[in-house]
Amino acid sequence: MLDKKIDERPTISTLLYHIALIEADWLYEEVLVTEWDPEIRSLFSFAVRSEDGSLAHIEGQGLEDHLHRLNKVREAFLSHFRSMDLTDWRRPRILEHYDVPPEWVVYHLIEHESHHRGQIFQLLKELRNN
Repeated sequence: MLDKKIDERPTISTLLYHIALIEADWLYEEVLVTEWDPEIRSLFSFAVRSEDGSLAHIEGQGLEDHLHRLNKVREAFLSHFRSMDLTDWRRPRILEHYDVPPEWVVYHLIEHESHHRGQIFQLLKELRNN
């Protein structure tokens, strides 16, 4: 079911990969403003988007692969966030196109994951009914 296509919607595998990649990207690019940890970078062998701008299609990876990736990224994310004091939590990171504090990053990632979890559960419902 992870790789089963329904219409033109992304597969569950694609969504799980995307959730983990975006969380890692926000951690390293916006919050830490540093190079990615090589261990985390090694979890992502595919780009997040295809040439047409849609999510890159991911297939052939098992649930354990996805859970491992999600858990490793969340572990790194929480490790960095737990070490922040309130001043750092609210200090905007000054980036080229926008400024963003870590507290907003967390809010954004909660929304992002919630949206895609909803898509995953809708796909699961449809797949189980077929």
